[in-house]
Amino acid sequence: MQRGTAASPSGLWGTSPCPSPRFPTGAAVQLGGCGVLGVGIWLAATQGNFATLSSSFPSLSAANLLIVTGTFVMAIGFVGCIGALKENKCLLLTFFVMLLLVLLLEATIAVFFFAYTDRIDRYAQEDLKKGLHLYGTPGNVGLTNAWSIIQTDFRCCGVSNYTDWFEVYNATRVPDSCCLEFSDRCGLHAPGTWWKAPCYETVKAWLQENLLAVGVFGLCTALVQILGLTFAMTMYCQVVKADTYCA
Repeated sequence: MQRGTAASPSGLWGTSPCPSPRFPTGAAVQLGGCGVLGVGIWLAATQGNFATLSSSFPSLSAANLLIVTGTFVMAIGFVGCIGALKENKCLLLTFFVMLLLVLLLEATIAVFFFAYTDRIDRYAQEDLKKGLHLYGTPGNVGLTNAWSIIQTDFRCCGVSNYTDWFEVYNATRVPDSCCLEFSDRCGLHAPGTWWKAPCYETVKAWLQENLLAVGVFGLCTALVQILGLTFAMTMYCQVVKADTYCA
């Protein structure tokens, strides 16, 4: 019997003599990035004037964050897809390392946030109070609109209380968005006509009420990333074994 006439793996599979299963995680990551990027672009187009409340980070708006995050996630997913389709060890390892770094960064931010919650609260309130002085000034339409929307929707006034605005105007007055019943120049009236709730604590309480939804989203995101890491390393090892077998 001739040993050379035996059916080879290439004859069975048609393309690669040592195939390895492809995984859809790279495509899933890329689709997720497309979704995040799309939401960011939509926010930038429809809510362009709604910017950050921070005076230290004027470009740190929700739209900009989503656009940057979506673009980065799409790039990672693209690397994973190409690496899986081409069974390229370098791309698969790059996808694994990039995804691992993202996961570690997210975990570090979460630990840092819970470990230094009090310090973050103090810094955030101080920064927001500095931002109040930019309210209504030229070139700060986004910050002005953001404060107006928050105070109107959450029925609050100022960062810690309505007296925060006294330092901004150097007078006993607040923006009209602080009024119980909105009217032109109603912020000049008596304090009894203004919202008393502090915006920082009100928004913080609202976020805590929706913490479950945020937690579920975070867990789902982490699960997708862990599955991506697992499949990427599994496929990388299979490609290495296939190259060794076919060598």
